[in-house]
Amino acid sequence: QVQLVESGGGLVQAGGSLRLSCAASGRIFIINDMGWYRQAPGKQRELVAVITSGGTTNYTDSVKGRFTISRDNAKKMVDLQMNSLKPEDTAVYSCNANLKSRSYLAAGDYWGQGTQVTVSS
Repeated sequence: QVQLVESGGGLVQAGGSLRLSCAASGRIFIINDMGWYRQAPGKQRELVAVITSGGTTNYTDSVKGRFTISRDNAKKMVDLQMNSLKPEDTAVYSCNANLKSRSYLAAGDYWGQGTQVTVSS
């Protein structure tokens, strides 16, 4: 069984910083892309940032220059450093990993439980 466990959410004032972490555990053969998504109330879930196993990153335009995604392949972890936070960043942030639990199985998407990030003005 594969699990993704997030930590690091909370309440912060506008302009502040938070760091989210996500650790994958269980029977994992290989992890491809890892990323962070967010969903604000009344809005669709959106991709915030993604990082490949080789370290290539991609960000949604609204967070470029403020957020940084990183990963530790050996520890099976992905982090999201969020700086200069804005009230519009308020959302539930969820970790995602595209991985294979067995060499002979197709890759699939796994999700964490989500962590609340609230930015006050």
